[in-house]
Amino acid sequence: MIQANNITYRIGSKTILKNISVNFEAGKINLILGPNGAGKSTLVKVICNQLKPQEGSVFYEGIDIRKASVAELAKVRAVLSQNTELAFPLKVKEVVMMGRYPHFSVNPTAKDEQAVEEAMHFFDVEGMAERDYLTLSGGEKQRVHFARVVSQIWYPSENGCRYLFLDEPLTFLDVHYQFQFMHKLRELLKQQDLVIVGVVHDLNLAAKFADHLVLLNNGELLSAGTKTEVLTQENMKTAYRLEPVIHNDERGMYLFFE
Repeated sequence: MIQANNITYRIGSKTILKNISVNFEAGKINLILGPNGAGKSTLVKVICNQLKPQEGSVFYEGIDIRKASVAELAKVRAVLSQNTELAFPLKVKEVVMMGRYPHFSVNPTAKDEQAVEEAMHFFDVEGMAERDYLTLSGGEKQRVHFARVVSQIWYPSENGCRYLFLDEPLTFLDVHYQFQFMHKLRELLKQQDLVIVGVVHDLNLAAKFADHLVLLNNGELLSAGTKTEVLTQENMKTAYRLEPVIHNDERGMYLFFE
């Protein structure tokens, strides 16, 4: 479990996050929602230790991440950020191997090679292995980066959970691959030691796949809980200034905006 307690983050005089306390459990798809500027990406960067908050603490399984070494944290925590561009030519399999860098010092082991092969197969990019990454489409590059970050934490940890952070992972993907990716996350969660935290904009995808939602607005926590607790007309009107028609039946929840 990840526990973020009383997180406040400022840039100069501007408060980006204000006194936010949230938990993210293993075995669940945890998604962060909110309008532009709500603080979603900043919260992800704080809880994955890329940013240090002025106030508050983040704990992984009860351990303050400020006390964890960067090298050891990298072996159990993988982050897919919004900016994943590479400016130099590499083969796809070499890009995926970058995810294994925390696990070896000079040359990859057979275990690292296996993780890369299995991660590429899992995300259906093994056919691109020898291609120049720079020649790929935006969606293909995104799928390669899925394999890269997941290869980083491919094997179960000996001492606790693994952590996967995804900041707007569905960018560049068409509808087919958006759904495929979310189903892949479900498959990964069969391994109960995995904590997944992601940022998405599509409210209906969140309603379909999320087990736990966090809704931010103006840097504050507006709501957290199940989809029926968070995706209410009142919360949507407050955060997005639109009032949806919410349909909920045996097929799931859907939001319609007029």
